[in-house]
Amino acid sequence: MITSVLVANRGEIACRVFRTCRELGVRTVAVHSDADANALHARVADASVRLPGEAPADTYLRGDLVVKAALAAGADAVHPGYGFLSENADFARAVLDAGLTWIGPPPEAIEAMASKTRAKQLMGIEPLTEVTEADLPVLVKAAAGGGGRGMRVVRRLADLDAELAAARAEAASAFGDGEVFVEPYVEHGRHVEVQILADTHGTVWPLGTRDCSLQRRHQKVVEEAPAPGLSAELQEELSALAVRAARAVDYVGAGTVEFLVAGGRAHFLEMNTRLQVEHPVTEAVFGLDLVAEQLRIAEGHPLDTDPPRARGHAVEARLYAEDPAHDWSPQTGRLHRLDLPDGIRLDTGYTDGDDIGVHYDPMLAKAVAHAPTRAEAVRKLASALERAAIHGPVTNRDLLVRSLRHPEFTAARMDTGFYDRHLADLTEPSPDPHAPLAAALADAHARSRPGFGGWRNVPSQPQTKRYATAGEEHEVHYRHTRTGLEADGVRVVHADAHLVVLETDGVQRTFEVTRYGDQVYVNSTALRALPRFPDPTAQHAPGSLLAPMPGTVVRVAEGLTPGTPVKAGDPLLWLEAMKMQHKITAPATGTLSELHAVPGQQVEPGELLAVVTETS
Repeated sequence: MITSVLVANRGEIACRVFRTCRELGVRTVAVHSDADANALHARVADASVRLPGEAPADTYLRGDLVVKAALAAGADAVHPGYGFLSENADFARAVLDAGLTWIGPPPEAIEAMASKTRAKQLMGIEPLTEVTEADLPVLVKAAAGGGGRGMRVVRRLADLDAELAAARAEAASAFGDGEVFVEPYVEHGRHVEVQILADTHGTVWPLGTRDCSLQRRHQKVVEEAPAPGLSAELQEELSALAVRAARAVDYVGAGTVEFLVAGGRAHFLEMNTRLQVEHPVTEAVFGLDLVAEQLRIAEGHPLDTDPPRARGHAVEARLYAEDPAHDWSPQTGRLHRLDLPDGIRLDTGYTDGDDIGVHYDPMLAKAVAHAPTRAEAVRKLASALERAAIHGPVTNRDLLVRSLRHPEFTAARMDTGFYDRHLADLTEPSPDPHAPLAAALADAHARSRPGFGGWRNVPSQPQTKRYATAGEEHEVHYRHTRTGLEADGVRVVHADAHLVVLETDGVQRTFEVTRYGDQVYVNSTALRALPRFPDPTAQHAPGSLLAPMPGTVVRVAEGLTPGTPVKAGDPLLWLEAMKMQHKITAPATGTLSELHAVPGQQVEPGELLAVVTETS
């Protein structure tokens, strides 16, 4: 019987596994890098072991250090989570060779399916070896790992070599394996997958379908179970193919078989030999704890002959610290508050006051809603996210709410090109027009001196405050009167430092106001208080390329030096942040007049990288 589990992972998945272990009375052991020394997963475990360093290659990808940590902490089993070493057959063997229980499939099954090229061959599918114009568009894909890393869509043959190089570098950084392959890219397909669970006694459960079509950069954003709108015949075919894939490699444990569905046909993508990020929607629909089932299977217990029956519908949204309106750039900083309404499952690796760094994935949390019908689950999740208090770095929360309410999604007509078509509309700024006024009134009350009512016998001059939100500036005016605060066009029903009630056309609305320095949050609207007079020194020369995010300069375009002519859109350098590489391109056609970035350099947002002088 398992008594102590080390989770060879971090963040949300480590916390999620620990939660089940505590419920089962199993001790927990965490591993943490130096960057994660104070991370939530390290704090909530019964014991934690340091992995010296910060980069994944030096810490969470070091299987030898993880096994030593398990032995040192007295763990008798290892759960790999997802990502990192979760689909590494050599790591699984090392765990077993050390006399520990491996909570996962046999190393041979991982080996057969962990490489997407070998998995496709096992299913009778060959990757492209030579790409021609007739094959375009194609998808460059990492052979190991997942999560959208090491994945690129190529629509021009001239771009193939550069995208292959970028994919190899990203895959090597994320998974320790730079192997990539090329396959046809299926346009306008739906990403549908089947959860399976298999024991050591020959039973394989296909646990329904999930739709994961809403993706950015080939990484899932919204997932749901069951996948809507599939015919009964197609559902049976998908389940049969998933069971066939599992039986082909004598699979054991939890796994997922992924497909692209287009034109009523299923195209096999891969089999993930691990727990998926989106597993909670399957748990909600089938009333299961998949982690508990993983532990039971690892202990040798058999599954029942038939799986449980599905009930209702579940939807999951991934909350990322990123700015969708600016090329999905990852964001860092202090997470002051993360709070969702009751009735929503929240899986997270962060809590109030934690810092979000640059080293790992930008996912903050997963929010999951379950209801009797799809429409009810979608409505419930959208409302909860809209009402959530998320104070800290910019997130994709508004994008999620709009996505869930988009008619294409509510009608279940989405596909993997959803954000390619709708991103501009989904990220159009639409701040609450009364939020800046509420912030100003709360600030005016907070700054008022005790015993001073703020009014005079003569009318006071209007006070002015300026705020920025979503790239726009807002100026509001108010004044002090004998009866309190007053503003044009609205009636101030109540105002204190944290709560403002405004009435417009007979309708009252309540605004909760929270401040962290110059950052102000009014309900779900984030504002930044601006100084009365802008700083004249905060200017950059035209054509300046500023770092859009914190990260590391991983490479500069070959032969790029000051004086080099460039064309608008030419890639100049690449930044790596949160396990993804981001291309920085020339803003105009002209000459590179300054180059400040060098490979290996750590940069902060707004730091000057280069200057392009535009051709007159």
